[in-house]
Amino acid sequence: MRFSHLIQINDPLNPLIDPLSREQLWRGLVYRAENPLPFVLGLDDCRIVARTERTLRRELHFGGLTVRDRVTLDPMHRVRYETRAGGGLPASSLVMTIEEPCDGELVVRFDYETLRRAGDAPGEEFYNAFLKKAYVEADIDTIRTIRRLVVENLL
Repeated sequence: MRFSHLIQINDPLNPLIDPLSREQLWRGLVYRAENPLPFVLGLDDCRIVARTERTLRRELHFGGLTVRDRVTLDPMHRVRYETRAGGGLPASSLVMTIEEPCDGELVVRFDYETLRRAGDAPGEEFYNAFLKKAYVEADIDTIRTIRRLVVENLL
């Protein structure tokens, strides 16, 4: 399954939305990679098991389930999450890309890919529709959390 959507960060025509700078948004996305607990519902613990300047290898614990992933940072532009298959879950990826269609108008593109063929099981289409809605809600919460962290001067 592949799924992509955009969340508008800055809208010059909407004065009710406090604008974020690209740097604030970037710091928020990096913070989410380094400390996902405030962002990921149901996550009990996250350990960074290896780190380079542009990559993180993590172990995420959801109750008895351990998920391992690799996060690649393309500074000020993109964060890529690649999750290994395991625990009955297929391999998957999430790419968060900062885009600026017009000067000062920032959006984040969220691209999801799950390495499971569509229609493999009964109810797969219903499950995928549910998953897409959950992804959108989680991504809205991610941006909301980043905005809160900026207001609290934590980024």
